[in-house]
Amino acid sequence: MAHEYKATIRWARGDDEVFSDNRYSRGHLWSFDGGIEVPGSSSPSVVPLPLSREDAIDPEEAYVAAISSCHMLTFLSIAAKKRFVVDRYEDEALGIMTKNENGKLFVSKVTLDPTIEFSGDKVPTPEQIAAMHHLAHKECFIANSVLTEIVVAGIPSH
Repeated sequence: MAHEYKATIRWARGDDEVFSDNRYSRGHLWSFDGGIEVPGSSSPSVVPLPLSREDAIDPEEAYVAAISSCHMLTFLSIAAKKRFVVDRYEDEALGIMTKNENGKLFVSKVTLDPTIEFSGDKVPTPEQIAAMHHLAHKECFIANSVLTEIVVAGIPSH
């Protein structure tokens, strides 16, 4: 059974931009089903302002966010199935870009650093939380789709 996921990415050269001089705006628009639109741009750390937009999401940030979001959604599903009550989940995810063996930049590591609040009579132990993170990583669709090392801060790897 295949699932499809679509995004439309739109960019247009500005009226006053030559383009061939490499001085064009990297600002663009991401459109998703349901009608949401998100401003996108190259990272200002890669392409300096004003050619990039600080107020837009760059692909590297989106990549880190997708990994974090998928891990969180998978973790929440696991916790619910185990009858734990999660009140809050906040992740300060961090992606690191380095050069590969060919000298090309890539996001080589993403560290997830979630803070999770539980309530109720059945609160998981640190060992149970670690086991749920390991299972979430194993089951996360995005984690299964990438070569980037993904770690959860404070949770030993298997």
